Amino acid sequence: MAAPRTTGFWAFLCVLGRGINIVRLTILNLIFFAFLFVFLLVLLVGFAGARSEHAIQSDSVLVIKPKGDLVEQYSIDPMQRALASLSGNPPKQIQLRDLVGSIDAAAKDARITRILLEPGELQGGGFAALREVGAALDRFRAAGKPVIVWAPSLDQGQYYLAAHADRVLVDPQGGVMITGLANYRLFYKDLLDKLGVDVHLFRVGQFKSAAEPYILDHASPEAKEADSFWMGGLWDSYINEVAKLRKMDPATLRSDIDTLPEKIATAKGDLGQLSLEQHLVDGVATPAEVIAMMRKEGVPAGKKGEGFRQVSLAQYAGTLSEDATQTPGVSVVVAEGEITGGKQPQGTVGGDSTAALIRAAREDKRTKALVLRVNSPGGEVYAAEQIRREVALTREAGIPVVVSMGNVAASGGYWISMNADRIYAEPNTITGSIGIFGMVMTVPGTLDKLGVKSDGVGTSPLAGAFDITRPLDPKVGTVIQATIEKGYRDFVGQVAKARGKPYDAVDAIAQGRVWTGQQALDRGLVDQLGGIGEAIADATQRAKLGKGAPVRYVEEPMGGFAQFLVSLNNDAMVQMAQAYGVQLPSWVAHIDTIAPELKLLRTAQSGRPNVYAYCFCSPR
Repeated sequence: MAAPRTTGFWAFLCVLGRGINIVRLTILNLIFFAFLFVFLLVLLVGFAGARSEHAIQSDSVLVIKPKGDLVEQYSIDPMQRALASLSGNPPKQIQLRDLVGSIDAAAKDARITRILLEPGELQGGGFAALREVGAALDRFRAAGKPVIVWAPSLDQGQYYLAAHADRVLVDPQGGVMITGLANYRLFYKDLLDKLGVDVHLFRVGQFKSAAEPYILDHASPEAKEADSFWMGGLWDSYINEVAKLRKMDPATLRSDIDTLPEKIATAKGDLGQLSLEQHLVDGVATPAEVIAMMRKEGVPAGKKGEGFRQVSLAQYAGTLSEDATQTPGVSVVVAEGEITGGKQPQGTVGGDSTAALIRAAREDKRTKALVLRVNSPGGEVYAAEQIRREVALTREAGIPVVVSMGNVAASGGYWISMNADRIYAEPNTITGSIGIFGMVMTVPGTLDKLGVKSDGVGTSPLAGAFDITRPLDPKVGTVIQATIEKGYRDFVGQVAKARGKPYDAVDAIAQGRVWTGQQALDRGLVDQLGGIGEAIADATQRAKLGKGAPVRYVEEPMGGFAQFLVSLNNDAMVQMAQAYGVQLPSWVAHIDTIAPELKLLRTAQSGRPNVYAYCFCSPR
């Protein structure tokens, strides 16, 4: 006889209990399988790591295929980098020191016989950073090892790197496209007028043009004059360097670039053949022909008998370990990106976080000298001042400080650099732009278009003065302008003191004007031309350290799990993980982008004047 069915409230409790139990078991199973997944990955990584050293065989070619931007420091966190690699979309950033370090290590590695550089997917990096990589390629060649470049086609930034090779090859359907430098920006005044937004700009410096897009609908004559001068300097440097590397006459190269449209028409659109005739490349070849060339020149076949014996940059870099000894040496702090207040992640300079890194380096007994690597267009004035103070305190503690300027160290980027014992810049570094500005936006016109009014009372004349719903009182404008002028005097005065120059002499080369590294050297704003290698050597000498003293990068410490995720970026490990079916969907690698001119608004705070030392001075 069947048992009677339970009904009513008791039945409800039974169903609820079973439901809770199912949920509990589901959660426990998810946790268990998550831990199992991580455990298997750890085993996989360990297995791949044990094999990675032996994976590099003799007579191997180091294949370098940089994708995305060449950066001083990753701005993509370890989780994003690992997920991007496992999704089959490697991170679109290449760390400069990894690239240069791998090339230098390969120059001394008997297993590596040559480099095949494929820069066709290198999207940006700045001429100073590319110059550092080019110098590393020159050192590799000086060791008696050839560098071959192949790409479907080459733009002018990629070609600036390719020119350092023994041979430059492009696909028969490609060619070299060198067009010159430009600095065009978007101007928002008409849009803001239509929206009823009033922009109040306060600045000191005849050439301080960073915020012009908010008050003008075109570039000012002063901005065009200054931009033409520093970009002309960059372009002259580009022409002369490329011509020297390719053993060409600079005037001929300049003429070929200026008359490119006519010459392409004469060549009937065959850019590859034109590039060959102009001696920009040494030949045209398909990927299959490149492989055949390698095999003909003695490079063994790959493991399965196809292609040629090679090792990728990521795989090779994964075999190079950082110095973890307690030996005294040089500490390097990277200041890359926009300068903003507070604690910021890598890729952005934080007033609190970057100052804390310098302070940590100073308090580390292993630090006998500090190199500050600057690649920043500037940003918030107070945040820059926080960092400058830490640099000054480090010198006062008896630790020499040397600054190495990267692609750009302008405005706030120069602010944080000026107190160093010595400043190095590449000839094509962008620096200077000594000036500041403040900006306040108000929206009474916008509200009026919507039929909204702002009204009320205050207890004093300045009460509510920074309320964006009200017109800006001219008296408040006077206060802000006086503050900006004082900030400019402080900036110029501190530069004058740090550089040992009269105030008027610095003021004459300040005014917000941008200079190349060579132009800055001529005007006494930097001390010497050179890259980070020269800066580290200088710091080593100042600290009286012996040759081969360790160099340590001071960064926000990563936890064990983050370090594990970073290890996943080794190319061999990722390939093995994917071979076992460990692959994530491509959407996890998505990275947001933002228009450069709008960066000022990203960290601006409502209800207060925002004071900046910023330079939008990256040519394209």
